[in-house]
Amino acid sequence: MLEHVLVLSAYLFSIGIYGLITSRNMVRALMCLELILNAVNINLVTFSNFFDNHQLKGNIFSIFVIAIAY
Repeated sequence: MLEHVLVLSAYLFSIGIYGLITSRNMVRALMCLELILNAVNINLVTFSNFFDNHQLKGNIFSIFVIAIAY
């Protein structure tokens, strides 16, 4: 399960980086930046659940990232 989620996150991150580098439109660049932040959030929540089930540090950090992004 961990490997599948990490592959999904890496795939989203690479799509976001490619789109951020090649986009000329500002709206598309912001959408690609959101993809990158969502990939980071997926990693935070996944590692939080994998390494420490009792504390919600990764989930809290992902909420902070979402709040800062908007």
